[in-house]
Amino acid sequence: MIEARGLSWTYGTTTILDDVDVSSHDGRVLGLIGPNGSGKTTLLRLLYGALRGSGTVEIDGDDLAGLPAKEVARRLAVVVQESGTADPNFSGTLTAGEMVLLGRTPHLSAFARAGEHDLEIAAECLERVGGTHLGPRSFAALSGGERQRVLIARALAQEATHLLLDEPTNHLDIRYQHEILALVRKLGTTAIVVLHDLNLAARYCDDLVLLDQHRVAARGTVDEVLRPEILEPVYGIGIERLELREEIHLLFRPAT
Repeated sequence: MIEARGLSWTYGTTTILDDVDVSSHDGRVLGLIGPNGSGKTTLLRLLYGALRGSGTVEIDGDDLAGLPAKEVARRLAVVVQESGTADPNFSGTLTAGEMVLLGRTPHLSAFARAGEHDLEIAAECLERVGGTHLGPRSFAALSGGERQRVLIARALAQEATHLLLDEPTNHLDIRYQHEILALVRKLGTTAIVVLHDLNLAARYCDDLVLLDQHRVAARGTVDEVLRPEILEPVYGIGIERLELREEIHLLFRPAT
């Protein structure tokens, strides 16, 4: 469980987040939603310690700031935008299987090489995301959806208790958007995911935090948050909510 209280972050004189509280719950998927510039990615970075602002973050009751880096990596697995592809000279030399094996790093002592047990875990994680056939292929040559599967497998190889993802469907077509989020959902791991698409959030999240103007505008279950009277003032667009086959679907009506 991740508990964050009073998180704030400023960039120069610009406030990005102001006194934000977040709680994730074991085995549930928490979505971070809100308009562009509302602070979703910044909030995620604060939650896994890439940024240090004011406020506190606790992982299963332990202060994130007081945990050694390796211990953080054993508890938090992170998949960020463009992760693994920022340096093509590096990622281009790795196979998908080797990329997944990097997830075992937090469990290895200094200068130790991955052993048979680590190789087995990496293989199991690739299989878990339906990517066994990708193992020998160059990571750089994979499609966007395939890379996301590999990066999630790498996160799983960390054997962390929490999975944090920053817009995992970014730049993916509709098929891969649903495949990736369905995968995250069925893993059963406590997850926090940044999403732009509200209909994807409706389908694959359990709980939501809606950010607006750098603060929390609403929080609760999907049913509680995805309501026109809550969303319309935040997004500035007309919204109609439909419930089909016990699922929430949102229709949008741009202002004329």
